[in-house]
Amino acid sequence: MWDKLALILLIIGGINWGLVGIFRFDLVAWLFGGTDSIISRAIYIIVAISAIWCISLLFRPNDKLIEATDS
Repeated sequence: MWDKLALILLIIGGINWGLVGIFRFDLVAWLFGGTDSIISRAIYIIVAISAIWCISLLFRPNDKLIEATDS
C-alpha cells in the first residue's frame, strides 16, 4: 500500500516538474496559493518523502521473481 501511494505521489511530482520545465507553470503553487504557502510547501515535502521512500524499491528483491526461481 505504501509503495503504491509513494509512486502515485512521485508521478504527481514528476508531472508538476514537467509542467515547470516545459511551460514554467507550477501547478501545485497555482492550486494552493504560491510556492511560499504552507500547503504548497507541505505537498512539496510529502512528494520529497515519497521519492526517498521509492529509493528503497531499487534495493528490494522482487518477490515474484524469487517465487518463480524457488519452484
